[in-house]
Amino acid sequence: MSAPPLQEGEVQDFTFQLGEREVSFDLDEELYSLDAIYGAAYLFVDRCYVFLARPADQTVRVRLRSQAAAEEDALKALAGLFANELLNQVLRLRIGRSTARLREQVMARAFASSGTDSTIAQLLAELDAEELDEEPLEIAVPWETKAAEDDEQPEAKDG
Repeated sequence: MSAPPLQEGEVQDFTFQLGEREVSFDLDEELYSLDAIYGAAYLFVDRCYVFLARPADQTVRVRLRSQAAAEEDALKALAGLFANELLNQVLRLRIGRSTARLREQVMARAFASSGTDSTIAQLLAELDAEELDEEPLEIAVPWETKAAEDDEQPEAKDG
């Protein structure tokens, strides 16, 4: 059974259940979006095994299982750290939503004023203007073609 939505000024305790090597708790999706829950869970996958379930509509059960034997205090600390990270994820998502339009405008302006087309055109023009025979190792004409041209030229006759 999920808790009723919080009213302004109301505080709900973070309650959890302890088991052997694990701690679990239910989260209300009206308070914590599924994206925030996934974000927090992802950051914990290197610390413990993370299991998510849906015991009821709009409720996500999170179960954190330690990878090795853990004392009760360590499990309580793990639950507290998850709760803190969950708040961090909620705030990160809210800031992302509130600044999305500004970020889009900044990126659009950056791409619109970059002038990459003119820079590329300038570089291509410079490459075209270079003379290949100035390069000491550049072979402008293959030797077979050069030899065939030499054979076709008439030899000067003494005479």
